[in-house]
Amino acid sequence: MKHLQFVLLLAVAANFWECGDAKFGEKGELSPRRRRCYDGSLPKRLKKKERKLSLEGSGGGEVCHRLYPRVSCCPSRRAPYQILHRRDARIFSTNNTECSRLLEEIKCAHCSPHAQMLFHSPKLEKSPHREQDLPRLCHDYCQEFYYTCRGHVPELFQADVDEFCLYYGRKDGGLCFPDFHRKQLRRDSNYLLDEKIEGINRKHKHNCYCAQEIRSGLRQPVGVVHCGDGSQRLFILEKEGFVQPFLDIHKLVQSGDERGLLSLAFHPNYKKNGKFYVSYTTNQERWAIGPHDHILRVVEYTVSRKNPNQVDTRTTRVLMEVAELHRKHLGGQLLFGPDGLLHIFLGDGMITLDDMEEMDGLSDFTGSVLRVDVDTDSCSPPYSIPRNNPYFNSTNQPPEIFSHGLHDPGRCAVDKLHMDTNGSLLILCTDTVGKNTTTGRILQVIKGRDYENEPSIYDVGSNGGATPVGGFIYRGCQSRRLYGSYVFGDKNGNFRILQRPSEDRSWQEKPLCLGTSSSCGSSLVGHILGFGEDELGEVYILASSKSTVIQSHSGKLYKLVDPKRPQVPKECRRPVEDPEMLSTACSRECKNGHCTPTGKCCCSAGWEGPFCLRAKCEPTCRNGGVCVVPNKCLCKEGFSGGQCEKGERGTRGDGEKDSILEHIIDMTSYLLDLTSYIV
Repeated sequence: MKHLQFVLLLAVAANFWECGDAKFGEKGELSPRRRRCYDGSLPKRLKKKERKLSLEGSGGGEVCHRLYPRVSCCPSRRAPYQILHRRDARIFSTNNTECSRLLEEIKCAHCSPHAQMLFHSPKLEKSPHREQDLPRLCHDYCQEFYYTCRGHVPELFQADVDEFCLYYGRKDGGLCFPDFHRKQLRRDSNYLLDEKIEGINRKHKHNCYCAQEIRSGLRQPVGVVHCGDGSQRLFILEKEGFVQPFLDIHKLVQSGDERGLLSLAFHPNYKKNGKFYVSYTTNQERWAIGPHDHILRVVEYTVSRKNPNQVDTRTTRVLMEVAELHRKHLGGQLLFGPDGLLHIFLGDGMITLDDMEEMDGLSDFTGSVLRVDVDTDSCSPPYSIPRNNPYFNSTNQPPEIFSHGLHDPGRCAVDKLHMDTNGSLLILCTDTVGKNTTTGRILQVIKGRDYENEPSIYDVGSNGGATPVGGFIYRGCQSRRLYGSYVFGDKNGNFRILQRPSEDRSWQEKPLCLGTSSSCGSSLVGHILGFGEDELGEVYILASSKSTVIQSHSGKLYKLVDPKRPQVPKECRRPVEDPEMLSTACSRECKNGHCTPTGKCCCSAGWEGPFCLRAKCEPTCRNGGVCVVPNKCLCKEGFSGGQCEKGERGTRGDGEKDSILEHIIDMTSYLLDLTSYIV
């Protein structure tokens, strides 16, 4: 009898709990505690065998089972895709790597045990004929999705970000997607935080370092850089011309072999002026004459005034162009030193003596390190295209040749904490010893040196001739053992460091050991593609499990971690700042021109004035006409022509007199016309 009373008591409590949930739900919605699938059915609790299969599986069908491993509304791995095929699956297809990853997650909202709640929106009650395409997105996730996918899924984005996230997003703290724990918390796809770093077994004492996987699914990554504005964002360059979601110039970039998007360098004062510089290979009609294969171009861009995570492509300004004959030994890296000057590294392009005679003007700059002062008030491009020489783009004066004699400079690194009283920088570069060899060397690049004959600080020939991959001089805080060391590797996956006890001592080479997955939680396997660095000086590694990644998304990003230290020691923590909008007077007011890095507004053709707000007509407008746009006059009533020089019959010209009343009437009519034109 007591047992029966206990059962009845439990039944009453359960009924009260459900009623309480329904009663105290939000604004007529189902309470999040009552799990319901999209069609109102109860979600299914997965068995241990199904959980194991979902964790071991790979591919798109297993994504949802990994996100909802215990309770799910998808009885099979194909369920979310069958649901989409019954609706409009076209909006969920894209070739963009980062957008595809977000869409894969959003597809799984139908598998959520809270699916009915996620797809229930009071906003849709007024239009019951419309079925919601997306779940109710958390506000930060909604903004990330909008900026990442708006250029790749145009069917969804017919409004600006505020309107889009007002409709699909949720700010009131209620249930929203993603309703599962995301290991990687991102405000936009450039934020790579340490939440994804798995635990390291610190009981395993060894002298190796750990390579912790941060991101996967990258397509031909070539570099990782930061902008230095306090936001701690990382920008991943993909060879085809993408820096997701920051920059997309794949239509301009000619890729293949060593060609493609080569380098990106942010201005030291990027936080205020929003300037950065990109190098890539291209081929356009104006360079159709002359024997060349492609053009290596260096371009200045400015970030958008409205969105700090997007580039304003209208601000494009070409700094330099070099014609190149061959597709190897290109160089193209850009970096700023502590001196604030932009350094451009050019390879020898496999140029022979015959090529030099044929392409006069290019031979002076191949295999050189050029130094450019971009902080100038000059409104003309520093190195614009000369009409008499189609091979090198130089105007007023050629750039300074910092050093020369390089063959195939790879990744070069500058020590941001080293500059002596003479202005000397510590720059280390990987290079090959000649034109037709992969045998590598490490050079310390010094101003005025010719490295055709200069000795290297380290030869990589003992490594079986593997092509060296340049890294960074470690100035981070997490690893005390690595501080001041130059970290680099080779294509075969071997890592090394160079250390110098003091400036008067020679560099010493040591192998860098990486731990296994049992001690580190993950391990790096494959070919090294490049290195990167964040704002705190920590080093990252780009790698791929395949020797060629042209048609695959096998690229991965790893962070180098010292297992003998906490992943984020207290003394290494820095507050993460939100990216700021450009707030200089030039960025706000310069409407018909571009701002120099120093803040001067340089007017485009046909505009003049302090902020380029006044249009210019040549010849000037006559008979009271006003120049409203370049070389276009708005004429008073009774006049016509390009400069308002033609007067209709009965209309007085410039030299004829009007009565005061007629003049007032004409001016009033003209001002009304001008106002309506401007509006």
